[in-house]
Amino acid sequence: MNSSFQIEVGSERIIRGNLLLAEVNPSPITLIICHGYKGYKDWGFFPYAAGSFAKHVNVIIFNFSHNGVGALGDSFDELEKFARNTYARELEDLDVLIKSLRKEKDPLFSGLGNSRIYLLGHSRGGAVALLYGLDQPEEISGIVTWNGVTEPEGIFTKQQVEQMRQEGRSYVENARTKQQMPLDVEIIEDLDLNKERYNLIQRSKGLEIAVLAIQGDEDFERLKRGRKDLLNNQPAIRQLTVAGGNHTFGTVHPFRGTTEALETAIAETVAFMVQPNTDKV
Repeated sequence: MNSSFQIEVGSERIIRGNLLLAEVNPSPITLIICHGYKGYKDWGFFPYAAGSFAKHVNVIIFNFSHNGVGALGDSFDELEKFARNTYARELEDLDVLIKSLRKEKDPLFSGLGNSRIYLLGHSRGGAVALLYGLDQPEEISGIVTWNGVTEPEGIFTKQQVEQMRQEGRSYVENARTKQQMPLDVEIIEDLDLNKERYNLIQRSKGLEIAVLAIQGDEDFERLKRGRKDLLNNQPAIRQLTVAGGNHTFGTVHPFRGTTEALETAIAETVAFMVQPNTDKV
């Protein structure tokens, strides 16, 4: 069963998501999927992956409140929100969602409050998942990253950072829609204010929960170096390299079908969640 929900975080700030109950019901596990930079819950492989996971566990897939995608769900029609989409906002969104699940505030969440919660983050979503796990390890049982970001500022070019600082706003092009998507100085101010908190490489030494870092061997070199640094700092993190997998495991948007690389990432994520004793480093 796939049911939609909305959670109001604040004024004009809405989390839109879907809950997929496990086909083998009830499941003691709920997986929350976090999309990445310029991503959204209905992009490319996400709906397919969510459906695959729901064969085994409960799944929540959602849009961060400031990801730039509004009620239509498939277009970037809230670019002024995108311009102010900080890591702090995404972490707050995720916390509101998890607390809502724990307290079963939405009738859809009935019976799920005591779930073992796992986070799956793709790209920037991987950084958000790791940061949340470091900040609030008591809330979740494990984290999986797919081609995860380990240096939060690294998703922006030096030119974008400089322009945000000097002019207050920069832009990034959406390769698919050709939209010029704004980036406001608030983003950099958040990174500056939380420099130590967002230092994933250094903070990984303090991880208290199990983490599986899955990465395609054809992912961006910057992200491959980042995972290597993360593993050097915290050897307890499990790793899997997927042969033939690029940043989206060989898939595109609109989704044209699965790939061997994506199926490997899905299968290994399921195995990580359902195997016993995966909730501690």
